[in-house]
Amino acid sequence: MSTKVSFYTLGCRLNQAETAALERNMEHRGYQVVDFLQAADVVVVNTCTVTENGDADTRKLVNKINRIHPDARIALIGCQAQIQREKLLALPNVYWVVGNSRKMDFGEILYKNFDSPAPRVMTPVISRKSFKIATSGIDRRHTRANLKIQDGCDFFCSFCVIPYARGRARSREFADLLQEARELIAAGHRELVLTGINIGTYQYRNITINDVVETLLNMEGLLRLRLSSIELTTIPQNLIEYIKRDKRLCPHLHIPLQSGSDEVLKAMNRKYTVREYAEFIQFVHWQTPGICLGSDVLVGFPGETADQYEETYQFLSELPLSYFHVFSYSERPWTKSRGLKPKVSAEVIEERSRRLRELSLRKRQEYLAGNLGTVQYILFEQQKRGWWKGLTDTYIRVKVKSDCNLYNRYLPVRLMRIDNQLIIGSLVNSE
Repeated sequence: MSTKVSFYTLGCRLNQAETAALERNMEHRGYQVVDFLQAADVVVVNTCTVTENGDADTRKLVNKINRIHPDARIALIGCQAQIQREKLLALPNVYWVVGNSRKMDFGEILYKNFDSPAPRVMTPVISRKSFKIATSGIDRRHTRANLKIQDGCDFFCSFCVIPYARGRARSREFADLLQEARELIAAGHRELVLTGINIGTYQYRNITINDVVETLLNMEGLLRLRLSSIELTTIPQNLIEYIKRDKRLCPHLHIPLQSGSDEVLKAMNRKYTVREYAEFIQFVHWQTPGICLGSDVLVGFPGETADQYEETYQFLSELPLSYFHVFSYSERPWTKSRGLKPKVSAEVIEERSRRLRELSLRKRQEYLAGNLGTVQYILFEQQKRGWWKGLTDTYIRVKVKSDCNLYNRYLPVRLMRIDNQLIIGSLVNSE
């Protein structure tokens, strides 16, 4: 009987892409990949360390695994493994701690070290060279597939641990990512999501993010191409032209802001001003009516005053954003912000975050309301209690009642009414 391996992914979309590729790689090596809650010989956790909550989630998950499957051996891989190996080794039943530099080799590592009595730790320095991925990340659980094109970051924002956990910026070999894209499309994935740490910095030889987008849009069988989070200073101007010209490039941009105060942005070592951010958002909003614009905001950065927070609140309320994610500041190892003072209290951070989340919810509701009555194409993903759910190209979650199997189908739907954070729709051909 083959060794059973299960996976659990914490954190970002990039981690999801890597887990999907690892699952396929393990299957090719003869391992039996099972769902997380099923009994397994080895449980692999792809970790996150962007915030303190990410670290805590790993500890909670290890405890849960030991409680449910006390005989399973645990492998902790990825970002937290790269920079906190001593802490992870102290957790019960952890047999492997493998950083980002080696985690895509875990199938080989497991084969060579399965019977090793001592824990194996592999966290070498991460290379800056361009890279390949051995196995396509065909996703058994989702209709959309993540396509990793880039890794690492050179920006060194003062609050961010990613350059230490993920290494410096590097890009995937162009031919390699195209090969995976073809395989993902052939496997039935109708939407690809470009993922990485800083995808706008993609540079393989003389090939840029524009070339990646243009080449993928020429692939037969691809219905949608979506960009994951992209930094303001890395967005090429003609990318907006692509969105206007080709309906398969989703009119959905997620552009992190972090703060609406120039003083705080400077302390964060961000590469733009509040005015530059506002001008670009307004330009895109005007150029591409109906586009979904999202953002990130970080609350409680050291030294953030009440006035600076109010600047951020007012700035976000005035921008034509469809939503934004609110993150509470937490100190990370090796980051420059650890030495900055004064610290903002947890109580103040919680209250400021609450207000911003309420603002984001109002803006999301306004955006949803503006789409009511329109007919949009939905890529259906899953069914629950007779409702089929899917996404518009502008990232609106829609559900419809249907007895038919709509899995992975791409169908026109009239958007009828708002139900919390979703819109209830009606299939056009059934009206």
